[in-house]
Amino acid sequence: MPILHAIVLGIVQGLTEFLPVSSSGHLLVVPWALGWNEFVSRPELKETFDVALHVGTFVAVAAYFRRDLSELARAAWSSVRRRAIVGTEERLAWLLVVASLPAATVGFVLDSVIGDRNGGFAIIGLMLVVFGGVLFMADRVAGHRAAQQFSLRDALLMGGAQAIALQPGVSRSGATISMGRYLGFERDAAARLSFLMAIPITGGLGLYKGVKLFAIDGGLPPGFAAPFAWGTLTSAVTGFLVVSALLRLIRTRSFLPFVVYRVIAGAYVIGLAFAR
Repeated sequence: MPILHAIVLGIVQGLTEFLPVSSSGHLLVVPWALGWNEFVSRPELKETFDVALHVGTFVAVAAYFRRDLSELARAAWSSVRRRAIVGTEERLAWLLVVASLPAATVGFVLDSVIGDRNGGFAIIGLMLVVFGGVLFMADRVAGHRAAQQFSLRDALLMGGAQAIALQPGVSRSGATISMGRYLGFERDAAARLSFLMAIPITGGLGLYKGVKLFAIDGGLPPGFAAPFAWGTLTSAVTGFLVVSALLRLIRTRSFLPFVVYRVIAGAYVIGLAFAR
């Protein structure tokens, strides 16, 4: 695999993981549209490479929210020692874990089905358009709730939205932010909750796939270590910059530019799929 291809896909992952435009959809569409076929003989390695890129964005969001994570970890440990959940931080820490369970369960049960998704590009395009409309409607809700008001109902509903986003083209951040807006959270709160929800699910996925790669599949084949490293590093750096920029942007702007992009990109993918 050329290192240039790995860097390009790392940038794509870093840009699209936190923007509500579907990173999994872009990681499938970009190589397909450009005719990159490095993983044709090893399709399972393509999935592992995508997970490596997600690990990069996991590092990015964990680094950006390091203070929040430190406080949440201390709060969770205090509740374990006390065997009770007291206060906003302790409740939020455990609710973020609960919010990760739907996607983790669906991903584990349907692992082989989810991994076998090299086709269906017209469906990816359709999901880009449809859930762009969902984001547009959700962003019109006048939300005033803060992240500290996150409840068990919110965790289950946003966690369910995160599970739906396992379908490429839906967008994990787009689905969870949309649900957060429907639940009355302000833009900044919905985005922060969405990003914090990404940490346990992405970290767990990276750990699971890493163990599977090295313990079962025998590790990386020759020539893939450097592209994997460059792709992961690039996605981490790009993802960190995107998180910072997006949180500043949505304090004064709506999600309309991302809705327009989704519709245009979805229409292009659908047209290209039928043309081929």
